Amino acid sequence: MTPAGFAAAAGALVGCRFRLHGRTPETGLDCVGVAVAALRACGRPGHLPTGYRLRTGEWPEADSWAARNGFHPVGGAPQPGDVVMTAPGPGQLHFAVVSPDPSRIVEAHASLRKVVLGPLPPDAAIIRHWRLCPTS
Repeated sequence: MTPAGFAAAAGALVGCRFRLHGRTPETGLDCVGVAVAALRACGRPGHLPTGYRLRTGEWPEADSWAARNGFHPVGGAPQPGDVVMTAPGPGQLHFAVVSPDPSRIVEAHASLRKVVLGPLPPDAAIIRHWRLCPTS
């Protein structure tokens, strides 16, 4: 699986309903669920995270969760298939997958109650940024 394949798998989830702690496209997804479901669609195990809460300003296990799923930390401009963790508000952390168009992201949008494709907000505070290690 390549980062581009992962981005396409995430894009295929657009339109799924939002559900807090949702982990399957059939029952609904949250932002972590989008990343896990896209990994599983690509044949990766999609290990579920632990140690995070709905309202928190930190998640110390985020990097180890990313590593267990085949991601490594990177910097610079987001590329297709990258996962970014942002802080959309005080005490909030949010995951998004960068779409094949790197100016757009796939995210579970709680207010819209579905997975959507939209722009990465220009003022988004990117807390963490990971890139998928390709497999053969």
